[in-house]
Amino acid sequence: MLKNREPFSYRKDKSVPPFSAAGVFTVMDARCSLCARGAAWIARNDKAEEFKIVPLQSDLGGALMRHYGLDPSDPASWLYVEDGQAYSSLDAVIRVGKRLGGIWKILSLLRVLPAAFQDGLYRFVAVNRIRFFGTSDLCQLPDPEVRKRLLL
Repeated sequence: MLKNREPFSYRKDKSVPPFSAAGVFTVMDARCSLCARGAAWIARNDKAEEFKIVPLQSDLGGALMRHYGLDPSDPASWLYVEDGQAYSSLDAVIRVGKRLGGIWKILSLLRVLPAAFQDGLYRFVAVNRIRFFGTSDLCQLPDPEVRKRLLL
C-alpha cells in the first residue's frame, strides 16, 4: 500500500540517496521486458524530456520504494512521482499518459473502472508480467533515449 507522504518528502529521508530529478520520475523493474517496453514508450513520447527512470534494483530505486511503503521485491511494485507526489498501480499509468499528452490522455478512460477492479487488473498483469512478456535488461537497452533517462 502506497504511503501518503508530503510532496518531495524523499529529499528529507536520509535512507534515500540524493539524486537529480526535476520532479517527474518512475521506478521500474529493470529485469522485466514489459517495464523495458514501458520505458521505451515513455522515452518515445516524452517530447519535453522530463521523465527520469530509476531501476528498481538500484540502491536508489529500492530506497524510494521503501520510503513510500512499497516492497521492492513485490512484482506489483511500480512507482511514479510527479511534482513530488507519488502514485502507483494503474493510477500511475493513467497519470503518465496524461503527462505525456496527445493520444495517451485516452488512458484516463480507465478511471471509469472501479478502483478495486483497476488495482486487481494491474496486480494480475504485474504478477504475471515475466510469464507473459519475458525478461530484459533495461539498463542494457541499446535505445539511447532510454539510456539518457536512467538514474542509476
